[in-house]
Amino acid sequence: MSMRFALLMAGLLFAGTVFADPVEYSLKDLSGKTHHLSDYRGKWVVVNYWATWCPPCLKEIPDLVEFHERHKDKGDVVMLGVNFEDISQEQLADFVEGQMISYPVLREQPAPGTPLGPVPGLPTTYIVSPEGRPIARQVGPVTGEMLDDFIAKKQKAAAKAE
Repeated sequence: MSMRFALLMAGLLFAGTVFADPVEYSLKDLSGKTHHLSDYRGKWVVVNYWATWCPPCLKEIPDLVEFHERHKDKGDVVMLGVNFEDISQEQLADFVEGQMISYPVLREQPAPGTPLGPVPGLPTTYIVSPEGRPIARQVGPVTGEMLDDFIAKKQKAAAKAE
């Protein structure tokens, strides 16, 4: 395991079980459909905050698309992208199409905090447990491998606890 990967995993793991209660959070996608975090109970949810002007965000998009494609038919993980900037619906739709983003892209106006927690920089990724609790946050790029490894560790720990 490379040092960079180990440091990124350590950053992703920091939140642990900080959040006691499930979070309710609703945003609309580009087609106008409202996505409620509670609709995904029983599944892991990856929420990635990003912007079109953010180079690290752009770099991670292809990997997040691959991650989404690996999981979409399994029904175990939901990938949601949250565009965190003030651009028009048309600009965002054109960008999403050009990047071939296949996971739902939601919109939120930039703010210091969200129902999941703060977004101190972009990209910021939250992992929400099947119970609806945010359990980890990574500020900076993530990879599908990092997300798969983190979720697998949490699933293994939960299985041991049962």
